[in-house]
Amino acid sequence: MSTSGPAPTVSDVVAKLERRFPPVWAEEWDRVGLVLGEPTAPVRRVLCVVDVVPETVDEALAADADMIVAHHPLLLRGVSSVAATTVKGRMIHQLIRAGVALYAAHTNADVASPGVSDALAARFGLTSLRPLQRPAPGSPAHGDDRGFGRVGELPEPMTLADLTRHAAAVLPVTSWGVRAAGDPGRMVRTLAVSGGSGDSFLGAATAAGVDAFLTADLRHHPASEHLAADGPALIDAAHWATERPWLDDLAAFLREALDVETLVSDLDTDPWTVHAAAPVVDDKEPDREG
Repeated sequence: MSTSGPAPTVSDVVAKLERRFPPVWAEEWDRVGLVLGEPTAPVRRVLCVVDVVPETVDEALAADADMIVAHHPLLLRGVSSVAATTVKGRMIHQLIRAGVALYAAHTNADVASPGVSDALAARFGLTSLRPLQRPAPGSPAHGDDRGFGRVGELPEPMTLADLTRHAAAVLPVTSWGVRAAGDPGRMVRTLAVSGGSGDSFLGAATAAGVDAFLTADLRHHPASEHLAADGPALIDAAHWATERPWLDDLAAFLREALDVETLVSDLDTDPWTVHAAAPVVDDKEPDREG
C-alpha cells in the first residue's frame, strides 16, 4: 500500500463505492449507503465483510480498521432505539467510540456488472455470462449487463453429483456444506448462480433453460414444486458462502481506486454451526443361521 499523500476520507470512499454501485440500483425495500461515520474522517484501512455481527466488529477493531464495507445492511428494518442494551445498539456504540465508519452495498451490488454473482460465477469458471433476471425496463438499474444472478457455461460438463462435490470444494467452507436436488446423474452444462437467497429466481432459472441452479436458502415447498414442474436441478449452499467471493473483488476495487489498505473477513458468519450426515446404512442381508 502506498502511504504518500493524505489519506482519503470516508466521503472519498463513499463516492467511489456509489459510482461503482449506485444506491438507486438497490431494491425499494433495501437500505444501502453510509450507516455511520464522520464524512471527513481519514480512511487508511478498510475491512470488507458479508455480515455486521459482533465477531466482525471485533475483527475490525482488532485490525485497527477505519471503515467497514458490508454486503448486508445492519439496519435493514426500522428501529426506534440504538441503545447499548441491544445487540445492534452495542455494535453501533463500539464502532462510534472507535471511530469506525460503516457502509453497506447490498442489492445495488447484486445487480451490478461485475457484481456479487459474477464473483460466484468465477468460482465455477463460467463463460458466456448473462444476467439470470434483468431489472424491469424503466428501473434505474436497467441496462447493460446488469441484473440478478448469472447464467453461464461450465468449462466441462459434469454430473449433478460431481458438480455438487465441486461446489463444496470451490466455495468457502461452512458447516452447512452443499446439498443438491435432482437426479444425481443428470449432466450439467449450463449453470445459473445467484449469491444469497434464490427462491424468487426459480422461475427465471427455468425460463433460462439451464441444467442446474446454484443459490442459497432454498425452502422445501418451493424447491419441491420447482422439481415437480421439471425445473432445473438445484444446488443449495450456505448464504454466506455464496456471497463471500465478492469480497475479494470489492477489496481489489478499493485498493486500486483509493490509497487504502483492504482486508477481507474470512470469519464464517453463517448461523448454522453443526452438521451431521446420516449414518451409512449397510444394505447387505444379515447372516442367518440354520
